[in-house]
Amino acid sequence: ETLAIYDLLKKPTLSKSETEKVKSVAKELLAALKAEKLKIDHWRDKESTRDGVRRQIYDFLFADATGLPGSYSEPEIDSMTEAVYRHVYEVYPVLPSPYYERMSA
Repeated sequence: ETLAIYDLLKKPTLSKSETEKVKSVAKELLAALKAEKLKIDHWRDKESTRDGVRRQIYDFLFADATGLPGSYSEPEIDSMTEAVYRHVYEVYPVLPSPYYERMSA
């Protein structure tokens, strides 16, 4: 699950330390989403809840404490926020993800 998020966040020009940071961000972002926003029943049904998920992703990726390395520009973070949001929307209609349940079975 984390690898899918990492793949959406990585870019080819990362240093080794930046790559490790992006791996950490992917893991922590997924954990934060699962602990909070994705626990809400039918989170995809309400616009305000969907917007909350998108905002949590953006804030997490942009924050100095939790976010992506400084080599990421704001437009890149915007684009990656949308990519991660689309992935989460498709794969996590409920927790645990039925998609990943099938993959591990």
